[in-house]
Amino acid sequence: MKEKIQDRIVSPQMSLIDAMKRMDALGVKILFVYEENIFLGLLTIGDIQRAIIRNVALNDVIGKILDKNKIYASTDDEESVIKEKMRRLRAECMPIIDGNGNLVDVWFWKEIFINEKAPERNPIDVPVVIMAGGKGTRLRPLTNVIPKPLVPIGQKTILEEIMDRFEGIGCKRFYMSVNYKSDMIKYYLSQLEHQYQIEFFQETRPLGTIGSVALLKEIIHTPFFVSNCDILIDQDYREVYDYHVANHNELTVITAVKSHQIPYGVVETGENGLMTALKEKPETTYMINTGVYVLNPELISDIPQGEFFHITDLMEVIRRRGGRIGCFPVSENAWRDVGEWNEYLKMIDVL
Repeated sequence: MKEKIQDRIVSPQMSLIDAMKRMDALGVKILFVYEENIFLGLLTIGDIQRAIIRNVALNDVIGKILDKNKIYASTDDEESVIKEKMRRLRAECMPIIDGNGNLVDVWFWKEIFINEKAPERNPIDVPVVIMAGGKGTRLRPLTNVIPKPLVPIGQKTILEEIMDRFEGIGCKRFYMSVNYKSDMIKYYLSQLEHQYQIEFFQETRPLGTIGSVALLKEIIHTPFFVSNCDILIDQDYREVYDYHVANHNELTVITAVKSHQIPYGVVETGENGLMTALKEKPETTYMINTGVYVLNPELISDIPQGEFFHITDLMEVIRRRGGRIGCFPVSENAWRDVGEWNEYLKMIDVL
Protein backbone atom coordinates (compact mmCIF):
# COMPACT_ATOMS: atom_id res chain seq x y z
CA MET A 1 0.00 0.00 0.00
CA LYS A 2 2.79 2.42 0.91
CA GLU A 3 4.18 2.23 -2.59
CA LYS A 4 1.35 4.28 -4.08
CA ILE A 5 1.80 7.10 -1.55
CA GLN A 6 5.57 6.86 -1.04
CA ASP A 7 6.32 10.27 -2.57
CA ARG A 8 3.68 11.87 -0.35
CA ILE A 9 4.94 10.51 2.98
CA VAL A 10 6.46 13.21 5.18
CA SER A 11 7.73 13.56 8.74
CA PRO A 12 5.90 15.65 11.35
CA GLN A 13 9.21 17.53 11.71
CA MET A 14 8.92 18.93 8.17
CA SER A 15 8.29 22.68 8.08
CA LEU A 16 5.17 24.24 6.63
CA ILE A 17 7.14 25.88 3.83
CA ASP A 18 8.83 22.60 2.89
CA ALA A 19 5.47 20.83 2.91
CA MET A 20 4.11 23.45 0.49
CA LYS A 21 7.14 22.94 -1.72
CA ARG A 22 6.63 19.16 -1.68
CA MET A 23 2.99 19.61 -2.71
CA ASP A 24 4.04 21.96 -5.52
CA ALA A 25 6.72 19.55 -6.75
CA LEU A 26 4.28 16.62 -6.83
CA GLY A 27 1.30 18.64 -8.07
CA VAL A 28 -0.84 17.45 -5.12
CA LYS A 29 -2.66 19.06 -2.21
CA ILE A 30 -2.51 16.23 0.32
CA LEU A 31 0.44 14.61 2.15
CA PHE A 32 0.58 11.61 4.52
CA VAL A 33 2.34 12.28 7.83
CA TYR A 34 4.24 9.41 9.43
CA GLU A 35 6.35 9.20 12.61
CA GLU A 36 8.66 6.30 11.66
CA ASN A 37 6.07 3.63 10.72
CA ILE A 38 3.14 5.17 12.57
CA PHE A 39 0.50 7.05 10.55
CA LEU A 40 -0.32 10.35 12.23
CA GLY A 41 -2.75 11.84 9.74
CA LEU A 42 -3.35 13.72 6.52
CA LEU A 43 -1.98 17.19 5.86
CA THR A 44 -3.86 19.25 3.29
CA ILE A 45 -3.06 22.57 1.65
CA GLY A 46 -6.10 23.90 3.50
CA ASP A 47 -4.49 22.94 6.83
CA ILE A 48 -1.38 24.93 5.88
CA GLN A 49 -3.38 27.92 4.65
CA ARG A 50 -5.42 28.08 7.85
CA ALA A 51 -2.22 27.83 9.90
CA ILE A 52 -0.61 30.73 8.01
CA ILE A 53 -3.76 32.80 8.51
CA ARG A 54 -3.46 32.06 12.25
CA ASN A 55 0.09 33.47 12.02
CA VAL A 56 1.86 30.13 12.47
CA ALA A 57 5.43 30.61 11.24
CA LEU A 58 6.35 29.00 7.93
CA ASN A 59 9.36 27.38 9.60
CA ASP A 60 7.22 25.71 12.27
CA VAL A 61 6.77 21.95 11.96
CA ILE A 62 3.65 20.45 10.45
CA GLY A 63 3.21 18.16 13.45
CA LYS A 64 1.90 21.21 15.34
CA ILE A 65 -0.94 21.84 12.92
CA LEU A 66 -2.20 18.32 12.18
CA ASP A 67 -5.99 18.12 12.41
CA LYS A 68 -6.75 15.27 14.81
CA ASN A 69 -10.46 15.40 13.96
CA LYS A 70 -10.26 14.44 10.30
CA ILE A 71 -12.71 11.74 9.28
CA TYR A 72 -11.20 8.49 8.01
CA ALA A 73 -12.71 5.15 7.02
CA SER A 74 -12.35 1.94 9.02
CA THR A 75 -11.48 -1.55 7.83
CA ASP A 76 -14.86 -2.49 9.33
CA ASP A 77 -16.71 -0.13 6.97
CA GLU A 78 -18.50 -1.61 3.98
CA GLU A 79 -17.57 -0.31 0.55
CA SER A 80 -20.85 1.64 0.26
CA VAL A 81 -20.13 3.41 3.57
CA ILE A 82 -16.64 4.44 2.46
CA LYS A 83 -17.95 5.75 -0.85
CA GLU A 84 -20.65 7.73 0.95
CA LYS A 85 -18.03 9.33 3.19
CA MET A 86 -15.94 10.29 0.19
CA ARG A 87 -18.91 11.85 -1.58
CA ARG A 88 -20.07 13.70 1.53
CA LEU A 89 -16.60 15.09 2.25
CA ARG A 90 -15.73 15.66 -1.43
CA ALA A 91 -12.55 13.77 -0.51
CA GLU A 92 -9.74 13.43 -3.03
CA CYS A 93 -8.64 10.39 -1.04
CA MET A 94 -9.83 8.36 1.94
CA PRO A 95 -7.41 6.62 4.32
CA ILE A 96 -8.58 3.22 5.59
CA ILE A 97 -7.55 2.68 9.23
CA ASP A 98 -7.56 -0.58 11.20
CA GLY A 99 -8.48 -1.00 14.86
CA ASN A 100 -4.94 -0.10 15.96
CA GLY A 101 -4.87 3.16 14.02
CA ASN A 102 -2.63 1.78 11.26
CA LEU A 103 -3.09 2.97 7.70
CA VAL A 104 -3.80 -0.17 5.68
CA ASP A 105 -5.12 1.32 2.43
CA VAL A 106 -5.92 4.58 0.65
CA TRP A 107 -8.81 5.01 -1.73
CA PHE A 108 -8.32 7.74 -4.32
CA TRP A 109 -11.36 9.33 -5.92
CA LYS A 110 -9.98 8.99 -9.45
CA GLU A 111 -9.54 5.24 -8.91
CA ILE A 112 -12.85 4.50 -7.14
CA PHE A 113 -15.12 6.82 -9.13
CA ILE A 114 -13.43 6.49 -12.51
CA ASN A 115 -16.07 8.30 -14.57
CA GLU A 116 -17.48 10.51 -11.82
CA LYS A 117 -16.27 13.97 -10.86
CA ALA A 118 -15.88 14.84 -7.21
CA PRO A 119 -19.04 16.57 -5.91
CA GLU A 120 -18.84 20.34 -6.17
CA ARG A 121 -19.63 22.58 -3.26
CA ASN A 122 -22.42 25.10 -3.73
CA PRO A 123 -21.72 27.78 -6.37
CA ILE A 124 -21.51 31.48 -5.51
CA ASP A 125 -22.67 34.24 -7.83
CA VAL A 126 -20.33 37.10 -6.93
CA PRO A 127 -19.47 39.98 -9.32
CA VAL A 128 -16.00 39.83 -10.88
CA VAL A 129 -14.09 42.92 -12.02
CA ILE A 130 -11.27 42.28 -14.49
CA MET A 131 -8.67 44.98 -15.01
CA ALA A 132 -7.93 44.65 -18.72
CA GLY A 133 -6.92 48.18 -19.72
CA GLY A 134 -3.13 48.01 -19.50
CA LYS A 135 -0.67 47.94 -22.39
CA GLY A 136 1.07 44.75 -21.32
CA THR A 137 4.52 46.25 -21.72
CA ARG A 138 6.23 43.21 -20.16
CA LEU A 139 5.02 41.06 -23.07
CA ARG A 140 6.21 43.35 -25.85
CA PRO A 141 6.55 43.00 -28.80
CA LEU A 142 3.62 40.53 -28.71
CA THR A 143 1.35 43.11 -27.09
CA ASN A 144 2.24 45.68 -29.77
CA VAL A 145 0.02 43.54 -31.99
CA ILE A 146 -2.66 42.17 -29.66
CA PRO A 147 -3.76 43.33 -26.20
CA LYS A 148 -2.50 41.30 -23.26
CA PRO A 149 -5.92 39.82 -22.35
CA LEU A 150 -6.03 38.13 -25.77
CA VAL A 151 -2.59 36.52 -25.56
CA PRO A 152 -3.20 32.80 -26.20
CA ILE A 153 -2.72 30.00 -23.70
CA GLY A 154 -3.36 26.69 -25.42
CA GLN A 155 -6.72 26.85 -27.17
CA LYS A 156 -7.91 29.89 -25.21
CA THR A 157 -6.81 33.39 -24.34
CA ILE A 158 -5.63 34.46 -20.88
CA LEU A 159 -8.90 36.33 -20.49
CA GLU A 160 -11.04 33.25 -21.18
CA GLU A 161 -8.97 31.16 -18.76
CA ILE A 162 -9.56 33.70 -16.00
CA MET A 163 -13.30 34.03 -16.64
CA ASP A 164 -13.76 30.26 -16.98
CA ARG A 165 -12.24 29.74 -13.54
CA PHE A 166 -14.69 32.21 -12.03
CA GLU A 167 -17.62 30.76 -13.97
CA GLY A 168 -16.59 27.34 -12.66
CA ILE A 169 -17.52 28.40 -9.11
CA GLY A 170 -20.77 30.10 -10.16
CA CYS A 171 -19.71 33.70 -10.90
CA LYS A 172 -21.54 34.96 -13.98
CA ARG A 173 -21.42 38.77 -13.87
CA PHE A 174 -18.22 40.31 -15.20
CA TYR A 175 -17.24 43.97 -15.30
CA MET A 176 -14.24 44.67 -17.49
CA SER A 177 -12.09 47.79 -17.38
CA VAL A 178 -10.68 48.40 -20.86
CA ASN A 179 -8.54 51.01 -22.60
CA TYR A 180 -5.63 49.79 -24.76
CA LYS A 181 -6.94 48.08 -27.93
CA SER A 182 -10.38 47.84 -26.33
CA ASP A 183 -12.16 47.48 -29.68
CA MET A 184 -10.15 44.35 -30.39
CA ILE A 185 -11.05 42.85 -27.00
CA LYS A 186 -14.75 43.58 -27.44
CA TYR A 187 -14.82 42.22 -30.99
CA TYR A 188 -13.02 39.01 -30.04
CA LEU A 189 -15.36 38.30 -27.14
CA SER A 190 -18.41 39.03 -29.28
CA GLN A 191 -17.36 36.32 -31.75
CA LEU A 192 -16.97 33.52 -29.19
CA GLU A 193 -19.41 30.63 -29.21
CA HIS A 194 -19.65 30.93 -25.43
CA GLN A 195 -20.99 34.37 -24.57
CA TYR A 196 -19.90 35.78 -21.22
CA GLN A 197 -22.10 38.26 -19.33
CA ILE A 198 -19.81 41.30 -19.47
CA GLU A 199 -20.32 45.00 -18.88
CA PHE A 200 -17.39 47.05 -20.17
CA PHE A 201 -16.30 50.31 -18.60
CA GLN A 202 -13.80 52.47 -20.41
CA GLU A 203 -10.76 54.27 -19.11
CA THR A 204 -10.06 57.36 -21.17
CA ARG A 205 -6.53 57.37 -19.79
CA PRO A 206 -4.52 55.06 -17.48
CA LEU A 207 -5.89 55.22 -13.93
CA GLY A 208 -3.61 52.78 -12.09
CA THR A 209 -4.34 49.30 -10.83
CA ILE A 210 -7.71 50.13 -9.23
CA GLY A 211 -8.59 53.73 -10.25
CA SER A 212 -11.14 52.83 -12.93
CA VAL A 213 -13.24 50.86 -10.42
CA ALA A 214 -14.54 54.24 -9.21
CA LEU A 215 -16.75 54.10 -12.32
CA LEU A 216 -18.67 51.22 -10.73
CA LYS A 217 -20.01 53.27 -7.84
CA GLU A 218 -23.76 52.64 -7.38
CA ILE A 219 -23.46 49.64 -9.75
CA ILE A 220 -21.93 46.97 -7.48
CA HIS A 221 -23.60 46.54 -4.08
CA THR A 222 -22.09 43.27 -2.80
CA PRO A 223 -18.55 42.06 -2.10
CA PHE A 224 -16.79 41.41 -5.39
CA PHE A 225 -13.64 39.93 -6.86
CA VAL A 226 -11.03 42.00 -8.66
CA SER A 227 -8.49 40.26 -10.88
CA ASN A 228 -5.66 41.47 -13.04
CA CYS A 229 -5.96 40.15 -16.58
CA ASP A 230 -2.71 38.17 -16.51
CA ILE A 231 -3.02 36.16 -13.29
CA LEU A 232 -3.95 32.48 -13.02
CA ILE A 233 -4.33 30.93 -9.55
CA ASP A 234 -4.94 27.28 -8.74
CA GLN A 235 -7.34 27.89 -5.88
CA ASP A 236 -11.05 27.51 -5.29
CA TYR A 237 -12.02 31.17 -4.98
CA ARG A 238 -15.02 30.21 -2.86
CA GLU A 239 -12.62 29.48 0.00
CA VAL A 240 -11.14 32.97 -0.38
CA TYR A 241 -14.60 34.52 -0.38
CA ASP A 242 -15.64 32.52 2.71
CA TYR A 243 -12.50 33.69 4.53
CA HIS A 244 -13.20 37.30 3.52
CA VAL A 245 -16.75 37.22 4.87
CA ALA A 246 -16.04 35.17 8.02
CA ASN A 247 -13.09 37.40 8.95
CA HIS A 248 -15.11 40.62 8.38
CA ASN A 249 -12.43 41.98 6.06
CA GLU A 250 -12.89 45.10 4.00
CA LEU A 251 -10.34 43.85 1.50
CA THR A 252 -8.74 40.44 1.08
CA VAL A 253 -5.54 39.90 -0.89
CA ILE A 254 -4.61 36.51 -2.30
CA THR A 255 -0.93 36.18 -1.48
CA ALA A 256 1.59 33.64 -2.80
CA VAL A 257 4.23 32.18 -0.49
CA LYS A 258 7.41 32.73 -2.50
CA SER A 259 10.95 31.72 -1.51
CA HIS A 260 14.14 33.37 -2.72
CA GLN A 261 17.53 31.83 -2.13
CA ILE A 262 20.65 33.97 -2.26
CA PRO A 263 23.24 31.88 -4.18
CA TYR A 264 26.14 33.03 -1.98
CA GLY A 265 27.33 32.83 1.58
CA VAL A 266 25.98 35.83 3.50
CA VAL A 267 28.29 37.43 6.05
CA GLU A 268 27.08 39.34 9.09
CA THR A 269 29.52 41.71 10.79
CA GLY A 270 29.70 43.69 14.00
CA GLU A 271 31.99 46.32 15.49
CA ASN A 272 35.32 46.85 13.72
CA GLY A 273 34.13 44.72 10.81
CA LEU A 274 34.44 41.49 12.77
CA MET A 275 32.39 38.57 11.44
CA THR A 276 29.52 37.61 13.72
CA ALA A 277 27.83 35.02 11.52
CA LEU A 278 28.07 33.28 8.16
CA LYS A 279 24.98 31.85 6.50
CA GLU A 280 25.52 29.67 3.44
CA LYS A 281 22.99 30.40 0.68
CA PRO A 282 20.21 31.58 3.02
CA GLU A 283 16.61 31.41 1.88
CA THR A 284 14.07 34.12 2.56
CA THR A 285 10.32 33.65 2.23
CA TYR A 286 7.93 36.43 1.26
CA MET A 287 4.19 36.82 0.85
CA ILE A 288 3.66 38.16 -2.67
CA ASN A 289 0.62 40.16 -3.79
CA THR A 290 -0.82 38.05 -6.62
CA GLY A 291 -3.14 40.69 -8.08
CA VAL A 292 -6.44 39.00 -7.13
CA TYR A 293 -8.64 40.48 -4.39
CA VAL A 294 -12.04 40.50 -2.72
CA LEU A 295 -13.40 43.99 -1.95
CA ASN A 296 -16.41 45.21 -0.04
CA PRO A 297 -18.58 47.51 -2.17
CA GLU A 298 -18.17 50.45 0.25
CA LEU A 299 -14.52 50.69 -0.79
CA ILE A 300 -15.52 51.99 -4.21
CA SER A 301 -16.32 55.33 -2.55
CA ASP A 302 -12.70 55.51 -1.34
CA ILE A 303 -11.40 55.45 -4.91
CA PRO A 304 -11.20 59.01 -6.28
CA GLN A 305 -13.05 59.64 -9.53
CA GLY A 306 -10.84 60.17 -12.56
CA GLU A 307 -7.54 60.02 -10.63
CA PHE A 308 -4.57 57.69 -10.97
CA PHE A 309 -4.93 55.32 -8.03
CA HIS A 310 -3.26 52.00 -7.22
CA ILE A 311 -4.61 49.14 -5.10
CA THR A 312 -1.75 49.90 -2.68
CA ASP A 313 -3.15 53.43 -2.27
CA LEU A 314 -6.50 51.92 -1.32
CA MET A 315 -4.79 49.61 1.16
CA GLU A 316 -3.18 52.62 2.82
CA VAL A 317 -6.56 54.35 3.10
CA ILE A 318 -7.95 51.27 4.85
CA ARG A 319 -4.93 50.88 7.12
CA ARG A 320 -4.98 54.52 8.22
CA ARG A 321 -8.54 54.22 9.46
CA GLY A 322 -7.85 50.89 11.17
CA GLY A 323 -9.77 48.75 8.69
CA ARG A 324 -9.26 45.06 8.10
CA ILE A 325 -7.12 43.79 5.20
CA GLY A 326 -6.88 40.01 5.12
CA CYS A 327 -4.34 37.86 3.32
CA PHE A 328 -5.28 34.44 1.95
CA PRO A 329 -2.12 32.41 1.15
CA VAL A 330 -1.54 30.05 -1.78
CA SER A 331 1.60 28.11 -2.62
CA GLU A 332 4.25 29.50 -4.95
CA ASN A 333 3.34 27.21 -7.86
CA ALA A 334 -0.38 27.88 -7.44
CA TRP A 335 0.19 31.39 -8.80
CA ARG A 336 1.09 32.18 -12.39
CA ASP A 337 1.89 35.72 -13.54
CA VAL A 338 1.32 35.08 -17.22
CA GLY A 339 2.01 38.72 -18.07
CA GLU A 340 5.75 38.15 -17.63
CA TRP A 341 7.72 36.50 -20.45
CA ASN A 342 9.44 33.77 -18.41
CA GLU A 343 6.21 32.66 -16.74
CA TYR A 344 4.28 32.89 -19.99
CA LEU A 345 6.80 30.67 -21.76
CA LYS A 346 6.70 28.17 -18.89
CA MET A 347 2.94 28.09 -19.10
CA ILE A 348 2.70 27.41 -22.83
CA ASP A 349 5.56 24.90 -22.59
CA VAL A 350 3.50 22.58 -20.37
CA LEU A 351 0.33 22.77 -22.45
